[in-house]
Order: sequence, then structure tokens, then C-alpha cells
Amino acid sequence: MQTKIRALRKERKLSQEELAEAVGTTRQTITSIEVGKYTASLPLAYKIAHYFGLTIEEVFDFSELEQL
Repeated sequence: MQTKIRALRKERKLSQEELAEAVGTTRQTITSIEVGKYTASLPLAYKIAHYFGLTIEEVFDFSELEQL
């Protein structure tokens, strides 16, 4: 699943560690989500989107799921 997390972090000059601490997860989890190796749980996706002041749909690309 594609996300805009990396771009959002860079816009705000945040490290993966800083974002991870803010949303209650690990830097490794943020890395895995950014590179598409891990899909965030719904609660984590909500926390990440809320942190950036966006909706889940604005941060995560669900288009590949719509094709199923």
C-alpha cells in the first residue's frame, strides 16, 4: 500500500523516530509502512493521519484495494 507519510514527514522536517514517538509505535514500523512492507492497523493509520491533521484517505492510497 502506498502512503504519503515520507513526504509529509519531510515537509515538516520530522524524523521517523519523532513520528514514531508521536503516534506510539517504533521507528522500524514507520520505515516498514513507508516502504510498503507493512500495512498499518486501522488505529495506527488513524493516529498517523490525525497527527498530520488529515484523513486516513489523504495519507494512505487504497486504490489497489478498490480493484479487488
